[in-house]
Amino acid sequence: MIVKAAVKHLVIPKLLLTSGTAAPPPGGRDLRLDLFRGVALWLIFLDHIPQNVVNWFTIRNYGFSDATEIFIFISGYTAAFVYGRAMRERGILIASARVLRRAWQIYVAHIFLFTIFMAEIAYVAATFENPLYAEEMNILDFLKQPDVTIFQALILKFKPVNMDVLPLYIMLLLFFPPMLWLLIRQPAFALAGSALVYVLAWNLNWNLPAYPNGVWFFNPFAWQLLFVFGAWCALGGAKRMSRILSSPITLWICFAYLFVSFCVTLTWYVPQLGHVVPRRVEQWMYPIDKTDLDVLRFAHFLALAAVTVRFLPKDWPGLKSPWLKPLILCGQHSLEIFCLGVFLAFAGHFILAEVAGGAALHALISLGGILIMCGMAWIISWYKHVADKSASRKVIGANADMAGGG
Repeated sequence: MIVKAAVKHLVIPKLLLTSGTAAPPPGGRDLRLDLFRGVALWLIFLDHIPQNVVNWFTIRNYGFSDATEIFIFISGYTAAFVYGRAMRERGILIASARVLRRAWQIYVAHIFLFTIFMAEIAYVAATFENPLYAEEMNILDFLKQPDVTIFQALILKFKPVNMDVLPLYIMLLLFFPPMLWLLIRQPAFALAGSALVYVLAWNLNWNLPAYPNGVWFFNPFAWQLLFVFGAWCALGGAKRMSRILSSPITLWICFAYLFVSFCVTLTWYVPQLGHVVPRRVEQWMYPIDKTDLDVLRFAHFLALAAVTVRFLPKDWPGLKSPWLKPLILCGQHSLEIFCLGVFLAFAGHFILAEVAGGAALHALISLGGILIMCGMAWIISWYKHVADKSASRKVIGANADMAGGG
């Protein structure tokens, strides 16, 4: 653990490349953000269905990080893109008001999702006389003490299974205005401060309390680093790192790390390969904690991002392909599609638990859920761009749905 703490102190500060005022983000919509946000939404939906054989195709089985890192990084990037421009043009007061308004909108969506999700689980558990559903989804306290539990949910301390992402994003937005102001004026100092909070959270066990016991599954003191790093990249950090990202040495280091992480995760599913990882390395490496965003998860995401940026440029013609349009549409309406995915994931879990079926049924449920998500994204897009005639007269925000853009 001492060595691991040293890695956190040594690796994170290497991200601090330059200081000075951050450059304005480049104009134009980067469809790669929408594409990979859509990919993250699909993967999160699949991962939220327990015992689903299709889960073997998600990235969490082939490395240390998963779709959550993609989602939070892009959320930070898009938030900085949208509100950074507002802060430059309208000032900190107006920009802060917009950020807090978006936090309130997501809070309302979270409470609405919580209410419908509780009703869905309680109805299924009562109708089919199977209390295991309530236990699996962590709502037993809600059924026993609904008055107390609802209050705890309103203050974001009680969260059923699969409903941890939105409270994390709400908390990140609440503290984003001063960080955004600092990122614009002293980006290196802002990122260093974020890294310091991350290190302190690890060493001092900072986290927020949860109800009825424990702490938040996604520790905001740790995950803020990925969110801030995404914002830092949007405000000129990615451009400052361009020489490092284009280096063949960086590329091969990323490939090597991705290969090593793949080999390690392979030992989790094939016990016969357990001897591949030396005992001393295991003692240093495990546990690879998701709650506190382990540095190995963070580094794995960085490697994936570096390889992706290298081989998928912003002007890649494939981004205009109709085959990728469903993913991009889902990414452009991430708040609605994420909430829908939570409902669909439990519905899929219920069907798999109640209906006997093999891999074909798993694939059918997974594909059906994705098609419903794509259909909803298309309907929302159609409404915003066709049915709502006033939308054509508005300035469309770039690269952000969860962040509040169009």
